[in-house]
Amino acid sequence: MAAEPPPRPAVRSYDGDGITVEYDVRRCLHAAECVRGLPAVFDTGRKPWIQPGATPADDIAEVIHRCPSGALQYRRDDGGPAEEPDTPTRVSLHDDGVLHLRGDLEVETPDGPRAETRVMLCGCGRTRNTPYCDHSGPCGAHN
Repeated sequence: MAAEPPPRPAVRSYDGDGITVEYDVRRCLHAAECVRGLPAVFDTGRKPWIQPGATPADDIAEVIHRCPSGALQYRRDDGGPAEEPDTPTRVSLHDDGVLHLRGDLEVETPDGPRAETRVMLCGCGRTRNTPYCDHSGPCGAHN
């Protein structure tokens, strides 16, 4: 039997019709793909800011897949498909020093390896959320 993955710290869950949206505040770098993609679901001006209730699960999943940091994840409760990793895996270094990765990934963290499909990793090594970028190091000065 496979070992249980380590818990994801700072993750909040929001239940909708057939989908549960998970949000990890420590990984969010405010790319705003969610807010632009589905403002009826993702609205930073209200509490809670994620309200997946009246929007089709497929639409929510499609917008979450745009989140480059992986701060937003989802679980389908309606038998719909889980997120498929991008193929081929893509890695890009952006001008701000952040490594963007999309694909079938295993990321080594202080809590053990994590299966991921989308991450933004620290390129300067000074993150407080190792290995994920949080813009707390010199690369954050570029924003």
